[in-house]
Amino acid sequence: MLKKYTIRDIAELAGVSKGTVDRVLHNRGKVSETALKKVNKVLDKIDFKPNPIAKNLKSNKVYRICVLVPDPIKDVYWKPCLNGINDAILELGAFGVNIETVFFNPTSTKSFLEANLLVQKKLPDAVLLVPIFNTEALIVLEDYKNLGIKVSTFNNNIEFGSVKNFIGQDLFQSGRVAAKLLHCIVPKGDIAILHINENYENAVFMQEKEKGFENYFNELNSSDFTILKEKLKLPDFESVLTKFIDEHPNLTGIFVTTSKTYQVADVIQKITNKKIALVGYDLLNENIKHLKKGTIDFLIHQHPRQQAYLGLKFLVEHFLFDKKIPSNLLLPIDIINSENVNVIMND
Repeated sequence: MLKKYTIRDIAELAGVSKGTVDRVLHNRGKVSETALKKVNKVLDKIDFKPNPIAKNLKSNKVYRICVLVPDPIKDVYWKPCLNGINDAILELGAFGVNIETVFFNPTSTKSFLEANLLVQKKLPDAVLLVPIFNTEALIVLEDYKNLGIKVSTFNNNIEFGSVKNFIGQDLFQSGRVAAKLLHCIVPKGDIAILHINENYENAVFMQEKEKGFENYFNELNSSDFTILKEKLKLPDFESVLTKFIDEHPNLTGIFVTTSKTYQVADVIQKITNKKIALVGYDLLNENIKHLKKGTIDFLIHQHPRQQAYLGLKFLVEHFLFDKKIPSNLLLPIDIINSENVNVIMND
């Protein structure tokens, strides 16, 4: 085991006082050139590494980080994200950092803006943000930039110069993966892209998935497939979807761009005269039930818990240990079916 050198050890090896070593290590106060050379020579020889946690605690600086995340009560998809945030708080919250979670309604741009205004008034050192509303996110990101507040994002990527990093998936590529899955199980026919309960024009994540999906079939250049698109919203979701299916008798596959795949499966299972292949996202309990029954064929796992955990962890480690925040971390696009879902859930 490597010896752990104390300031006293270094002082004895260099032939200087402990105070001199302390001033050199923390770059404070005056030190003669001779003493500086002696101390640095010893530090090089022993490959000295200061304890970043001890250094941070000694500075008495408490960093403040706010996490803005959609309310999991409004949309259960975000519950694993909250678990990931709590994982990071449990692991790192004791080391000179104050972490606060602020929720907003994922269906309300007004709620999103109000939550961000609340955070801006707190003047935290950094913000971890889910920019699900593209137009409004650009507004608040400009505000954070003007306030000198660091911003990292997860789940949804956004192009903005002051954003330090993004944790999530390549959404364009995930759309291509969904297309490949349907191509493997559907020989021909109409395939529909369904967007559920979102403002498509303001939801870049939907647009990227759709682009990737279409890109795959455009490259395929086959007359066997026709790509359809439909936007669905409550409260008339079921009637509109049923009508859509009735109007397209050649419909053989559906790609759902959100976690609401189970809502489509609920409608499909009532139609007993035809099989429609179904691919969507996320390991919600309702999705898993349909996956095991065979109503849903595949789910793409977006790792929401890991996204939130890593996004917060990178910010904390940046402040505590001066670690560089990675610009982008793209997580695996995991394909889940009825045979491996239990393994993934128990991982």
